[in-house]
Amino acid sequence: MKTFDETVNWMFTQLPMYQRQGKTAFKKDLTNISALSGRLGNPHYKFKTIHVGGTNGKGSTSHMIASILQEAGYKVGLYTSPHLKSFTERIRINGEEIPEDYVVEFIEGNRTFLENQRLSFFEMTVGLAFDYFAKEEVDIAVIEVGLGGRLDSTNIITPEVSVITNIGWDHMDMLGDTLPKIAFEKAGIIKPNVPVVIGERQKAVEQVFLDKAKECIAKITFASDSDTNYQTDLLGDYQKKNAKTAAAALEKLVGFDISNEQIATGLQNVVRNTNLKGRWQILGENPKIICDTAHNKEGLQMVMNQLKSQSYEELHIVLGVVADKKLKDILTLFPKEANYYFCKPDVPRGLPAAQLKEEALHFGFEGDVYESVTDALLAAKRKSKVNDVIYVGGSTFVVAEVV
Repeated sequence: MKTFDETVNWMFTQLPMYQRQGKTAFKKDLTNISALSGRLGNPHYKFKTIHVGGTNGKGSTSHMIASILQEAGYKVGLYTSPHLKSFTERIRINGEEIPEDYVVEFIEGNRTFLENQRLSFFEMTVGLAFDYFAKEEVDIAVIEVGLGGRLDSTNIITPEVSVITNIGWDHMDMLGDTLPKIAFEKAGIIKPNVPVVIGERQKAVEQVFLDKAKECIAKITFASDSDTNYQTDLLGDYQKKNAKTAAAALEKLVGFDISNEQIATGLQNVVRNTNLKGRWQILGENPKIICDTAHNKEGLQMVMNQLKSQSYEELHIVLGVVADKKLKDILTLFPKEANYYFCKPDVPRGLPAAQLKEEALHFGFEGDVYESVTDALLAAKRKSKVNDVIYVGGSTFVVAEVV
């Protein structure tokens, strides 16, 4: 039998994986996941689910929902992507990651099928998660969409509630070149007679959701219409929107006994209950070191607004991105009055640091190039004073190397 590391390396390299390769790994149909699910005995029929999609905040919102359900005493599966440190972060029950042995045995037991069927990394991971949740007999699982919605591998489920946080400009090469087109793809998780919660009422796409909900006879709620505000242990003002969305989703969940007190407690204990990392995470003090996985225009806009509210003598930014990122859209959001440390995340899609520096010069940013994220952060620490702030971000993969 292979080791866990060998198994995961095979999953990463043998088959396409969007997070590493980009567009070439994206498959626009549900044939493969349906075939795998059939082989496994359709495990997704054996437990209830909540499906969470959207452009920004879907990961945080999924963790919030899971935390609340745990506070209410339920056995809760949580499927999210990507991971920061270990593959096992993607599949959890009540905060505990899937055992490495389970991953190895699943892949070894189905390897011939996976190879013959040419399943993608994401498809086999979804099948693994559903198989694990079914065998462990979870009461409910919170399932985060990987990419899009309509044709995402997770979309074979019929959830108790569908959740779409918001719509922004992301993955346009695969989801469409207008916000309504992107919204249409994400609206694909709305199912007949299943209530849907939309996190934000956005004029540009509101009608897309209203039309889809009407077609599916699905009761629709816009969480942003509520004047209720919840506190959460996830730092960053932008998390207030996600907390409101999570609470609205659970208010629509039928057959589960969840009190307002459990909603409040669950939102205050997301990190403890689910072990979420990388969302406005404080890595150190004096100087304060902050990292965040925000990587698209809308997400970075919220995080940069939060960064501007910090008090500091000087700001240092450790920045790395992936090569398919539209730099014009994101670099304009970063402050010019900062010291930049350009680096390349350690993935094939990473943009070379020298190229990032060259592009950044057009926007008035100055800084040096470093061989790795670690080297860049060490340099920022050396040059910082106790009252400075260091921000690390630009890509999930950059954050993964420092948490």
